[in-house]
Amino acid sequence: MLKMVFFSLLMIGGTSSWFGLQVSMFMGAFFLGFCGLNEFFFSGLGSMFGVDFVGYILILLSFWIMGLVCSASQKVFDYKNFFGSFLVVSVFLMLSLVLIFSSVVYLTFYIFFEGSLIPTMILILGWGYQPERLQAGVYMLFYTLFASLPLLVSLLMLYYKGGTLVMFLVPIESSSGFLDFIWYFCTVFAFVVKLPVFLVHLWLPKAHVEAPVAGSMVLAGVLLKLGGYGLLRVCGIFPGVALGFPWFWISLGIVGGVLVSLICLRQTDIKALIAYSSVAHMGLVLGGIGTLSSWGLSGAVVVMVGHGLCSSGLFCLANVVYERLGSRSLYISKGLLNFMPSMGLWWFLLSIGNMAAPPSLNLLGEIQLIVAVVSWSSLAIIFIGLLSFFSVSYSLYMYSLSQHGKYYSSVFSCCSGKVREYLIMMLHWLPLNALILKSSYLIIN
Repeated sequence: MLKMVFFSLLMIGGTSSWFGLQVSMFMGAFFLGFCGLNEFFFSGLGSMFGVDFVGYILILLSFWIMGLVCSASQKVFDYKNFFGSFLVVSVFLMLSLVLIFSSVVYLTFYIFFEGSLIPTMILILGWGYQPERLQAGVYMLFYTLFASLPLLVSLLMLYYKGGTLVMFLVPIESSSGFLDFIWYFCTVFAFVVKLPVFLVHLWLPKAHVEAPVAGSMVLAGVLLKLGGYGLLRVCGIFPGVALGFPWFWISLGIVGGVLVSLICLRQTDIKALIAYSSVAHMGLVLGGIGTLSSWGLSGAVVVMVGHGLCSSGLFCLANVVYERLGSRSLYISKGLLNFMPSMGLWWFLLSIGNMAAPPSLNLLGEIQLIVAVVSWSSLAIIFIGLLSFFSVSYSLYMYSLSQHGKYYSSVFSCCSGKVREYLIMMLHWLPLNALILKSSYLIIN
């Protein structure tokens, strides 16, 4: 399986054309999808790289999203905006993602985890829209690096005590003293910031608003999943502290998700609204992982995949509007049904996917997460109910304000949509709703 992944990367490295890169990305996704469906055991390429069930799913998602990223960034090629450099950065970002999700050793995982920050920064700083992208890049850099240095110290301590950093061979710390709690918090803090959750989320809306469509799609589709993937990998190292301290993460995730949902209801920038909704969804994922139950962990994986497809599609729709009107404001881009009636269908389908309507993957994952959190504490049903209600509220708010109402007087006409854009929307929506037919591939047994 992993040999096929690296073969796909070699194909990508050998392509020098814009269209060739897109084909290579989608070919890599199809190779993974058709040839690896029954290989959910730990298979590797050596002592440092291997792929299991969760890594396989996220590598497949990375190939699919990166192919859609290149398709959505057609303006970079049309305007000759350093598209060769854009291809190189995209390939390096894809390579770092595959190496992250296939790392068997915690140290290599950490190196590539930090290495993925470099091409993302280049995307934001090189192809962003406003001068404020410099501030957004600095925010992202300092938030993630500040949280990652304690993780490096923690990994070195693990090696000092156990003599190995290979996953599943690292000795388990079953004690729950104060020093173990500090050690545990230093380990998970980097992934909590990367997820991100409430209180450490301010870098995400800034990065999304200033990033080009490629940066927003990669951030929402794949890079936010690094936090959840890292939590899944390290949550079993400190069972003593994690089992005695789940209330903090579950409370932070659920209550923070409710507060961020309230922030969504007062946003006027489409991309900022979608970015804050990502924080609310990831709060629920943190709550499910905090329970350490099979339903919680499985629901976290399903929601990460579903959110990656849905949120990436919404950012692509926001970019379609921005290319037509030159603004992301909901006050200027309202009444879009008058100008782009066909695109209104995709706004509706992805908005209801964002609120976990059937038959999307978000519904399956949120049912599992809600059952896991409510089974842990029946009091959590209050905030779970509020989180679900406000999730529907801000999704309907975004759809109704952007599609209905009297359109802005200076807007006279615009292109209703191109075949490429409809294809991108379909390739986001179809797997989001079709994968639920074979959901056994996404559920941890």
